[in-house]
Amino acid sequence: MFGCLVAGRLVQTAAQQVAEDKFVFDLPDYENINHVVVFMLGTIPFPEGMGGSVYFSYPDSNGMPVWQLLGFVTNGKPSAIFKISGLKSGEGSQHPFGAMNIVRTPTVAQIGISVESLDSMAQQTPVGNAAVSSVDSFTQFTQKMLDNFYNFASSFAVSQAQMTPSPSEMFIPANVVLKWYENFQRRLAQNPLFWKT
Repeated sequence: MFGCLVAGRLVQTAAQQVAEDKFVFDLPDYENINHVVVFMLGTIPFPEGMGGSVYFSYPDSNGMPVWQLLGFVTNGKPSAIFKISGLKSGEGSQHPFGAMNIVRTPTVAQIGISVESLDSMAQQTPVGNAAVSSVDSFTQFTQKMLDNFYNFASSFAVSQAQMTPSPSEMFIPANVVLKWYENFQRRLAQNPLFWKT
């Protein structure tokens, strides 16, 4: 029913069924995993009004599982990519795997899928940093660079009364830098590749 994919590893399609509506995949060497893809195989759809809540579990310092809700897969959204690299610390959340007697190794994390009603899934909140950003890394870098430049240049701002005349230096008004910054952000939002033209 489900598959699990980690970059550089074979696709896993043999989920361990731990209850009628609960499935888990083992993730050995989880410390070196950044993203995981969970998908439906397309052989068996969810029953009408049902979907799958996707959880990530890693062992805490005592070897006990810490479960965090990543997100969902449904018939309408049969696959999802989750960023798990930032989740290997922090608080767990409520999960349906607590009463399960799941065989696990302290160095192995797990992906759990719980088949639940779409109504109950809509009331759950996944951990915020599990979603993969839809903004590419170049756009993120450019935005960070713009913010850094503007903050750096603004840190040298002085009022006209505070300026010491120096004929050998050129001064750029802060409002000109702000206008450039706002224009660049607007153009980047409209077309991240505008600079290529």
